[in-house]
Amino acid sequence: MSTIRIQTTQNVSLEYEVATVGDRILATIIDYVVLWAWSTLVAIIAVQAGGLNGVTLGITIGLLCGIPYVFYDLLSEVLLNGQSIGKKARDIKVVRLDGTPPRFGDYLIRWLLRIVDMTLFSGLVAVVVVVTNGRGQRIGDIAAGTSVVRVRPRQAAGVLAPAFTEPGYVVVFPEAARLADHDVATIRQLLQKAAAADNYVLLNELAMKVKDLTGIRTDLPDEPFLRTVLRDHAHLAAQESPYA
Repeated sequence: MSTIRIQTTQNVSLEYEVATVGDRILATIIDYVVLWAWSTLVAIIAVQAGGLNGVTLGITIGLLCGIPYVFYDLLSEVLLNGQSIGKKARDIKVVRLDGTPPRFGDYLIRWLLRIVDMTLFSGLVAVVVVVTNGRGQRIGDIAAGTSVVRVRPRQAAGVLAPAFTEPGYVVVFPEAARLADHDVATIRQLLQKAAAADNYVLLNELAMKVKDLTGIRTDLPDEPFLRTVLRDHAHLAAQESPYA
């Protein structure tokens, strides 16, 4: 599966799985079902309400169904932070490749170019471009500098890889936010080395250095302390990310 790496404004590098063509098609189908359900509900209510002649009834139903159909994708992505109901159901969303949150203009460009991507040849253009592009981008995404990715970032390999935390995780040491990315990479590397060799002297020296850098005061043993600091830093960085 294709992946893209995004450097956030907090200088945290996150790797995301690109949404598959299948996920995007399923999300679109779900969105069409939502729109169909809305249109059906509007038609039933309008007919049951009565009091309107045939022409007025037709215009009313057309407006109440047509306007949401035209603007659904734009409004849902703006209001739901890069997701429509279908995208939310498939755990995918729109992100910017430069690490900043998508702006209204980005969503507008994607929406306008849906005419090319989704209307011409019944969406075949979008499918071909997404498959050949390799970054999860249709023409609208290329123009807007966006992509569609799975919501949860992948844990990248290597010493710079963040230790992702579970939802509801409670930060133990907020001071961990004072650590720079290169500090965290060094801590992770030395911790792995010391733990593998049962080098308690190195663990103690590393723990003391981290306490000096952050101002943390704790009675936790050195190794649990260091692992907690790494988890706290990863969680705090993820919370500050525009994709959290």
